[in-house]
Amino acid sequence: MANNFGHLFRITTWGESHGGGIGVVVDGCPPRLKLTEADIQPDLDRRRPGQSKIVSPRKETDTVRILSGTFGGRTLGTPICLWVKNEDARPESYAEMATKFRPSHADYTYQAKFGIRSWPGGGRSSARETVGRVAAGAIAKKILRERYGVEVLAYVNQVQRITASVDVEKVRAADIESNIVRCPDQTAAGRMIRLIEKARKAGDTVGGIIEGVARGVPPGWGEPVFDRLEADLAKAMLSLPASKGFDIGSGFGGILLTGTQHNDPFRARGGKIYTTANRSGGIQGGISNGQTIYFRVAFKPVATVMREQETVDAVFKNTTLQARGRHDPCVLPRAVPIVEAMTALVLVDHALRQKAQCE
Repeated sequence: MANNFGHLFRITTWGESHGGGIGVVVDGCPPRLKLTEADIQPDLDRRRPGQSKIVSPRKETDTVRILSGTFGGRTLGTPICLWVKNEDARPESYAEMATKFRPSHADYTYQAKFGIRSWPGGGRSSARETVGRVAAGAIAKKILRERYGVEVLAYVNQVQRITASVDVEKVRAADIESNIVRCPDQTAAGRMIRLIEKARKAGDTVGGIIEGVARGVPPGWGEPVFDRLEADLAKAMLSLPASKGFDIGSGFGGILLTGTQHNDPFRARGGKIYTTANRSGGIQGGISNGQTIYFRVAFKPVATVMREQETVDAVFKNTTLQARGRHDPCVLPRAVPIVEAMTALVLVDHALRQKAQCE
């Protein structure tokens, strides 16, 4: 399995949903960076279950421990191992899934690939795996913020047909965190919350779109031709559980414009080059151009619904299955810090690659 991500700033996540814990090993973090658990915990708190009425009620504190790679509150330049204990695993809720494949989950495909699977909670295919990504991403965000002046944000932009109105240049973290759905448009947020509650009460789920933003990225980051910055962002986002689509800048909407309408004119001011529009989403030719990077990630409705569905069992006999356990009616609110983490991991890796190659 490909459990590694990155080149110079490289992470390896480990652990299963109902095992002893979840974690990550971060290799390539620069030395002498001030780092304690307090730098990592806030993002894990934003990702954890049980934080509001519209997410999974599973009770996990997701308290992180740094097991290696620091001394005296600073990084050593050696591998950093982070561990989060699983405290509220209830494998008995998944007993029926031991012999039945849940529709639209990874149960059948993991069985087909490996001939064995950890059926409680989905094991390694569970979104709980993203604990390690968020922990590592918190370190990446700290490096980007303190050493490069880069700010990484994400927010819920759409739930089903409810769409927010947000300016990527002005959105603030405080606005995003001001409500439980993590949408900075307060009017749209209220409608989104009501829709998610309605789906939860009906035993169903809904999907939507998260928009990611990176401000302050200097020109020059990205490695053409195969490691284009937007290509690495796309891979990072499409590696997330429940993600189904990615577009950047004008995205698919750009096909409605002509080339003249779509181009980003250049201007010079104060010895710097900027664009008067940003339909490219801050990246041209696979390399950052100094403008704000913005993109969108589509997430499907959560596959676990509290209704009886048709499926097959381990001996390929037709049967039915009704999900049990604790699940999110919409993945979006908890996916916001995960999108931020993966964005930061891509950007810090390219920052270090640029430094190694060109400075």
